Amino acid sequence: MSSTPAPTPSTHFKKVNAVKLLAADPKVSADVKRAVAKPCAADEYPIEVTYASLTGSKSSDIIVNVMTCADSVGLGSYVYRERAGSQDGYDNVYANEQPSVYAGVSKGELEVSKQTYDTGDKVCCPSGEDVMTYRWANDHFTEYDRYHTDYSKTTVDDDTTADGTM
Repeated sequence: MSSTPAPTPSTHFKKVNAVKLLAADPKVSADVKRAVAKPCAADEYPIEVTYASLTGSKSSDIIVNVMTCADSVGLGSYVYRERAGSQDGYDNVYANEQPSVYAGVSKGELEVSKQTYDTGDKVCCPSGEDVMTYRWANDHFTEYDRYHTDYSKTTVDDDTTADGTM
């Protein structure tokens, strides 16, 4: 009988209170702070937190995405790095408050996406997406790759028949 060793996490992370982190950060706009001042429902805040290794720090970096309660449109994305020599202090090393922004991690690098809208697009239906990838070097993130995707607009409106009449 062979035993399989339990997987070990690649990085250790310490959960943070993202609402308090954002509220104390002078780089976070008043609009974003208002968005997280109260929960959307019960104790659910419009925040997503990801712990990842992006900056080479001994502890995990923290990616925080803030969204609207109503339709989950990204209001701001931030990366926090544990302050050297501190057990509970974090530095904001990346901030983007251009709606509809969303940050994540891909292959150990920061990946930021932003929906793009043409005139007349509904919030639900962007025309495309810009994706930027950043690498950490010399104590900051530098963009090194970018691409754009145009989304298809071939869906037929439910109120229109196949020949285009109402």
